[in-house]
Amino acid sequence: MKNSARMNRRTFVKTSALAAAAATLTSGLGNGLESSPRPMKRVFGKLGFEVTTLGLGGQASLQWTPEGIDPVKIILKAFDLGINYFNTSNLYGPSQANLGRAFRIMNLVPGQAVYDEKLRSSIFLTSKTHLRWAKGEGEVKEVTNWTNGEQGSHTIDDLHRSLSLMFGDGKGNYPQGAYLDMMLIHNLNTREEVDALYEGLDHPDPSAERIGALAALRDYRDGTNLTGLNPKNEKLIRHIGFSGHYDPSVMMYMIRRDRTNLLDAMLVAINANDKLMFNMQYNVIPLASAKNMGIIAMKVFADGAMYTKPAEWSNNPSHVVRTMSSESLPSQPLIRYSLATPGVHLAIIGIGQISDRKEECQLSNNLEAAQVLPGELSEAERIAIEEMTAKVKEGKTNYFQNSARPLMAPSELTVSQNKEGNSRKAFVHWDTAYAGDAPISTYEIWRDEQKIKEIPFAPQVSMDPFILTDFPGNHASHTYYVRVVDAKNRTADSAPVLLPAIG
Repeated sequence: MKNSARMNRRTFVKTSALAAAAATLTSGLGNGLESSPRPMKRVFGKLGFEVTTLGLGGQASLQWTPEGIDPVKIILKAFDLGINYFNTSNLYGPSQANLGRAFRIMNLVPGQAVYDEKLRSSIFLTSKTHLRWAKGEGEVKEVTNWTNGEQGSHTIDDLHRSLSLMFGDGKGNYPQGAYLDMMLIHNLNTREEVDALYEGLDHPDPSAERIGALAALRDYRDGTNLTGLNPKNEKLIRHIGFSGHYDPSVMMYMIRRDRTNLLDAMLVAINANDKLMFNMQYNVIPLASAKNMGIIAMKVFADGAMYTKPAEWSNNPSHVVRTMSSESLPSQPLIRYSLATPGVHLAIIGIGQISDRKEECQLSNNLEAAQVLPGELSEAERIAIEEMTAKVKEGKTNYFQNSARPLMAPSELTVSQNKEGNSRKAFVHWDTAYAGDAPISTYEIWRDEQKIKEIPFAPQVSMDPFILTDFPGNHASHTYYVRVVDAKNRTADSAPVLLPAIG
């Protein structure tokens, strides 16, 4: 890790009084960030790239540009401040084209006489697609406007569109050598969507009527043509991931289905009101971390709903938040909360405005707040921030996230058995439980109302169930169930399952 002097600086949230917390976390804003050391970086999961803890989001003024704002200047300032992660999407209207304008100024376009390949390799560029199918399942249509967020028919249409808008002519063409560091499949909401994405991945067949996005993206990552959808054997992306705002159980299903570690990263909504909802921090984030995926935080300010924006999807420039904070809720602790969540590597935040005056520049202040170590905040400090944010809009800021659920019992409990001579073995199988507002601590396995085993909780990293082998000691019937226990000592029990007597 770089910049150890800066990294060892620790700013605490004082839990004795929320006002003191705000004052502590907003201190030091008079120092000009531009004269400070380069931003802190973290190793981005299994990708190995050292990524700045703050990345530039592709929405806010890059998408819904208010009058008088130049989005290209925001991008250039982010680069000048040392930010090296840039995020956009095919759904973000002019966002990709704005990045393309900045990239030309920065000499990041292959084929330019002054193309700076070393500089291009120093940044991490991610775009997103909302299309689930690479072939079939949808009307084939021609994109007529490449700059207004109009989607093509299939996933690779979006990939080509991203490259054209950021590196090419904006009409579908792009130069040789153009690439994305990562393409994310955006905004998963249902298991059916996940099933579509995996269609044809294990057994790619160019003659298949339907092929999911993952098989095609793998071809464009590896330069292969197993799907028949990459006839030029192009290598246009380096990593594949996904994003989700809504349901952590769907996102967990996405990860558990990944048998070959195809997924390198996850973009996830995580802010200080997360535990008021079906939360990410105790469910999908630990699973992604167990798979050593890069984890990017989004919705740090609840898409602006912590401040001036209504708790609804943005759709016009008036929704762009251009203030620094509020007296009752400074922005710094919210950024620190997300970045100190175990497993998170960086946070992307959209920028409404920049300024040469530090006190008016969202970008400079957000970057200052993002100089935080993993796990830096104590549990008491996190709770203090949660108490502040829970007062905003009566805690109903996370409109994009599924409603709260209590601790949920393990699912899909089954039992089986075999007999070898006089020895009898019973096998108890179950799938993951889901956490409520506290992390899961243990699984307990019960036979005939007696606890026979306690197992420390670990994420279920595949579709294979957890398995416990039991030796009942007799041939009689027995009843089994699995109990999950969380950090607050609350429990939830699976339905009991009968193991028949054996002869």
